[in-house]
Amino acid sequence: MANYAYFDASVQELVVIDDLLSALVGIEGRCISMKKVRSKEDEFNFQIDPSMDLTLQELAKRIFPLCKSFLLINQFVESRSQFSKGLVNHAFTAALGALLLDYQAMVAQLEHQFRLRRLSIQGLWFYIQPMMGSMQALSIVIKKVIADDLMGSSVLNLLQSQAKAMAGDSAVRSLLEKMAQCASSAYLSILERWVNEGIIDDPYGEFFIAENKSLHKESLTQDYDAKYWKQRYSLKDGIPSFLSNSAGIILTTGKYLNVMRECGHNVQVPVSEDSKLVKFGANHHYLECIKTAYDFASGELLNLVKEKYDLMGKLRSIKHYLLLDQGDFLVHFMDIASEELSKRSDDVSVEKLQSLLDIALRSTAAAADPSNEDLTCCLERSSLLKKLATLKDLITKAEIDCQEEAVSLDGLETFSLSYKVVWPLSIVISRKALTKYQLIFRFLFHCKHVSRQLCGAWQVHQGIRALNMRGTAVPRSSLLCRSMLKFVNSLLHYLTFEVLEPNWHIMHGRLQTAKSIDEVIHYHDFFLDKCLRECLLLLPVLLKKVERLMSICLQYAAATQWLISSSVLIPKSDALADMGPAPTKSKQGKSRGPPQALKVATGNATVTESILNFEKEFNSELHSLGPILSSSSQAEPYLTHLAQWILGVGNES
Repeated sequence: MANYAYFDASVQELVVIDDLLSALVGIEGRCISMKKVRSKEDEFNFQIDPSMDLTLQELAKRIFPLCKSFLLINQFVESRSQFSKGLVNHAFTAALGALLLDYQAMVAQLEHQFRLRRLSIQGLWFYIQPMMGSMQALSIVIKKVIADDLMGSSVLNLLQSQAKAMAGDSAVRSLLEKMAQCASSAYLSILERWVNEGIIDDPYGEFFIAENKSLHKESLTQDYDAKYWKQRYSLKDGIPSFLSNSAGIILTTGKYLNVMRECGHNVQVPVSEDSKLVKFGANHHYLECIKTAYDFASGELLNLVKEKYDLMGKLRSIKHYLLLDQGDFLVHFMDIASEELSKRSDDVSVEKLQSLLDIALRSTAAAADPSNEDLTCCLERSSLLKKLATLKDLITKAEIDCQEEAVSLDGLETFSLSYKVVWPLSIVISRKALTKYQLIFRFLFHCKHVSRQLCGAWQVHQGIRALNMRGTAVPRSSLLCRSMLKFVNSLLHYLTFEVLEPNWHIMHGRLQTAKSIDEVIHYHDFFLDKCLRECLLLLPVLLKKVERLMSICLQYAAATQWLISSSVLIPKSDALADMGPAPTKSKQGKSRGPPQALKVATGNATVTESILNFEKEFNSELHSLGPILSSSSQAEPYLTHLAQWILGVGNES
């Protein structure tokens, strides 16, 4: 390297300007050299010959940062232009490449001025000022992108945050915002296809919505814990800041379009030139486009589910059968299936029950319902209490101390109904929703069965009403039977008219005004959870008490035939069953009773003791239920009416 101290200052200036013009585009000169920084691959240091005039050295050193920025940006453009680095980086480097062309044109113009001897080093410093701040700001962004290997929305967020940080320099801020818009063009094209077609066209994983292809829509009808609707499509980290407030709407819009596409209903959001997502800006036009797409997708899916797939009709049908809104089919079914249901659960034939159910459906008002073919029989593997204990999202195991059943269950305790639901109705009426319906059905079915058995016991008492039962336990048994019947019927009235009907009416009204399928799901789930709680199914202490009372009622109803026949002498085993209407009185006022073979038996201490035991146990459980209901009604006001009825039965007893 020559010793420039011997040259005149004007000559030194010409040499420095010539080398600086070369350095500005990454080329070494005679007095300015480039050296790569050891610790960093993509960074160079520029040095000027120390024999140069000190003033020229200082001015040159001020220009070196621009030279370094050019090299850094140029290398970034070359290394990140491949699609493997993501579409956003590709678009960003394209914008940077355009900027570098402008930069190189500026250097070429300065070189032309230099050749015409019209450029001094101070003039060079003056002309490059507009580029200094811009290139420096871009260098900061690029260093962070390289250091953290950023892609997609992370690059967009970085550009926007840097633009906001440059609020004091409007030119630099404007440049960074322009770069962000250019880089976002590729991202917006992915977004546009998602909100308009429901398709994720994201080959490099840059989009903020993830698709879990392992989750299938069939799981909604098979798995209680199915995550399809919430996790098939989900939000990832790194949402672009300009879309952060709209991320939920964007996710939902594409989900709705996907549902319709999987139904074979190919629908696409109408797109005009005004509604294309070409860029984001301060006017927030892109947000209006997203809202328009959401409104369209939401309305189309809601109409599809309500009109073509008749959501309300299916919900009414489920209400008729699983909530026993029209129970005439159940009465007929219990008549013809009682023998099969009384068997041990393992011995019950589900196929036979299904055929009997079909007969009951065809023989009653349910025959007019086209959806009755979707109703099927099933047998659960455990009791109602144990089933509740397994559903961790409804109730914790600590709340229900449910031991293994000591004896095997019969068909009556495990019988349930199910309902065939097709896609896309399974989004609303999922396996979880159906399980909740089945829990309510099993409780209602059990109450109906207990009521039916007690009615049979009551008829037995009515059959011997005309006989003189003084001195026997029959009158006391009759009073006990009436108390039990009133308890069960009061419970059924509460469940039906205080819980299910009012809550259904509220849900029905809300579904009519729902604006989206997610609102429909919310209102339907809220209805089911409210019904479960108000039907005592989520209140283990109360439920176990009620189950215990109904168990006593069933034991008493089963023993009634023996109790009555032990109090009345019956020569033939079927005499009681064939007993006619109450006897009439003759003209002399004497009762013309049944055949002489039927005589009153007195002094049966065993029968009296049995009835007293049933009465004592029933009243004890009933009276212990009263305080629990009263205290619970303070926190759960809906229990007030049930408490009044139960206490009323207890007081009568």
